[in-house]
Amino acid sequence: MRDVAFGQYFPGKSLIHRLDPRAKIILFIAYIVILFCTFSYPALAVTTVFTALFLIGSGISPKFYFKSLKVIIFIVLFTSLLNLFYGSGEPVWQWWIFKITVNGINRAVFVTTRIICLILASSCLTFTTSPTELTDAIERLMKPLRVIHFPVHEIAMMMSLALRFVPTLLEETDKIMQAQKARGADMESGNLIRRVKALVPVLIPLFVSAFRRAYDVATAMECRCYRGGAGRTRMKQIRMARRDAVAFVVMALVIGGVIVCNILFKTAI
Repeated sequence: MRDVAFGQYFPGKSLIHRLDPRAKIILFIAYIVILFCTFSYPALAVTTVFTALFLIGSGISPKFYFKSLKVIIFIVLFTSLLNLFYGSGEPVWQWWIFKITVNGINRAVFVTTRIICLILASSCLTFTTSPTELTDAIERLMKPLRVIHFPVHEIAMMMSLALRFVPTLLEETDKIMQAQKARGADMESGNLIRRVKALVPVLIPLFVSAFRRAYDVATAMECRCYRGGAGRTRMKQIRMARRDAVAFVVMALVIGGVIVCNILFKTAI
């Protein structure tokens, strides 16, 4: 738990750090769309190379990205295994009701790569953007929804606080687990059902601690006369720059490359 890095912010002066937070969110949404629209291996290679260049441009050590994958590695493997036996067509290998086809192999490769790239890109977004910047960017992007009286500022604040407390809750979980082990709790032996039952003494105090922290944050905001976004001023103003326009052009080229690869090459998935 203490090695999980997802949700943390690492200050820096890299190119990705200096991008406008609104531009990063828009690019991230476009990246998600194009990532799940890759239907050929060349198109998947284009998005994978773009992801690698994006991570290198962030200036964050690769070990933190590997740490962010540790949490979902079981989900990735389980999903890949399901898709491996889910394909149609002539079987390459078969035993009883289980069969592996070329279509299933392609599906497993695509799903695995997409999930890994998605987690890495989302980690890069949180690593290079502070919670305050994320709140301001989300609020600015959803500003047109105020016309229909949508609580834009409140939604942005809740999302920012949720991201802010991810590493805090993970650290709290690790402390509770260590305390339970010091009292003789066994969480590593036995079958799956026994291990799940062993987590009950961890989940209860974790929920209590989470609600206590939420209450403390609400009390602190109320004591500081927090009244939402009405009349709120900002110390740091966010503005688009030339580098943001260049980033949009690069994303457009990536989207064009993926579309061309999908047209010229088609993989059965």
